[in-house]
Amino acid sequence: MSENETGTEPKTESHDPAVPAAYAAFMRQGWGERELDLPVAEVAAPAAKRRQRLADAFPGERLVLPAGTYKVRAYDTDYRFRPDTAHTYFSGNQTSDAVLVIDDGESVLYARPRSSRDTDEFFRDRQYGELWAGRRPSLKEMSDSLGLEVRHIDALPSFDDDRKTRRLTTDTELARVASELRLIKDDWEVGQLQEACDITTLGFEDVVREWDRVLEYGERWVEGTFFRRARAMGNDIGYDSIVGGGKHATTLHWIDNTGPMTPGELVLLDMGVENTSLYTADVTRTLPVNGRFTDLQRELYDLVHAAQQAGIDAIRPGATFRVGHNAAMDVLAHGLEDLGLLPVSAEEALDPESRVYARWTLHGTSHMLGMDVHDCGQAAPEAYAEGTLAEGMVLTVEPGLYFQEDDLLVPEELRGIGIRIEDDLLVTAEGSTNLSAALPRTSSDVEEWMGRLRG
Repeated sequence: MSENETGTEPKTESHDPAVPAAYAAFMRQGWGERELDLPVAEVAAPAAKRRQRLADAFPGERLVLPAGTYKVRAYDTDYRFRPDTAHTYFSGNQTSDAVLVIDDGESVLYARPRSSRDTDEFFRDRQYGELWAGRRPSLKEMSDSLGLEVRHIDALPSFDDDRKTRRLTTDTELARVASELRLIKDDWEVGQLQEACDITTLGFEDVVREWDRVLEYGERWVEGTFFRRARAMGNDIGYDSIVGGGKHATTLHWIDNTGPMTPGELVLLDMGVENTSLYTADVTRTLPVNGRFTDLQRELYDLVHAAQQAGIDAIRPGATFRVGHNAAMDVLAHGLEDLGLLPVSAEEALDPESRVYARWTLHGTSHMLGMDVHDCGQAAPEAYAEGTLAEGMVLTVEPGLYFQEDDLLVPEELRGIGIRIEDDLLVTAEGSTNLSAALPRTSSDVEEWMGRLRG
């Protein structure tokens, strides 16, 4: 069997024309050979160190980390492939149908290379064929680029011997360690996250520059405009964009993005670009649709901003992970008390046995950020949610206030208002650095920024 032969029938559809033997034979001849000159991937050296740390955590054991394969969107169409985060983190590979095997410290990537010209796959297969789906790298090209031994996926062993084998998809301990090793970002990763934040800033600016179209087409125009920037300069959006105009802002994960933009209301934009190395930003801004806040909107916005600033100021090495949340909630609870909304005092509401203020804040203030928007999610509680912050961690700070349109416990003028402000913080030796600081946060700066970009 050749390097590129899979031994399976090409993936075709019922409406594809027949392929006579003469046509197939003709298609298998007369092609020039060319190798892709892939540069050594920037991630190759960091990935090698990551694999060693993972192997050290499971001495003498075999670790299996698959990339995954295509997922069906509708009948015979697939979603664009995005590899499993842990697989890419430890290998650098972004191709589908690959498996990284770390066996007692020795690593091999089993991958599906491009189709051989002596098979029908390269011109008939809709999923893997070069003439249908594009040119996949060869095994040698992948190996040269990733600095890793690469073998054909057909050579993947069955692992039916007596050796201890852990598979990422089924072994919770391997998944935990793989998550925890991603908690501290190295300098290269920080650069990737900064790039994702910088592109995200450009995407937000694109949206405001097209505000006339936003007013005409509503939430859909924001989503499409931001997506264009994400695809032009990155890999994709890091998560479905949340574009909540008016009352839609009170739905935390409003991704339908089908509503209008109504002057006099606010719009909550929670959007992030995933760069080509698969690191994502996660940024939220709440903007006045007509470019200026009303007095009530400004009062509420400034309260959320003060809460966010308190959360940011609390971020530092050695502090508990929840320190930013606690600081932000303290500000919001007292603000809600000042608004006359709490049924008890702010101090009583902040008691862990009460938390009645959370009716209007709803969610936690922080989560880790990296290759996943909610990064390191399988880490043990004591290493993450119940742990302490360390230099090199990256996390969000994103308090919000949400007054539902049918909440009879708040004055009518508050109903349907949702405000969230979110930034991406790198924990440093001195405290933190805001990777998304290029986007304005204060109410006056937001107004100036919108006015300048709209011309």
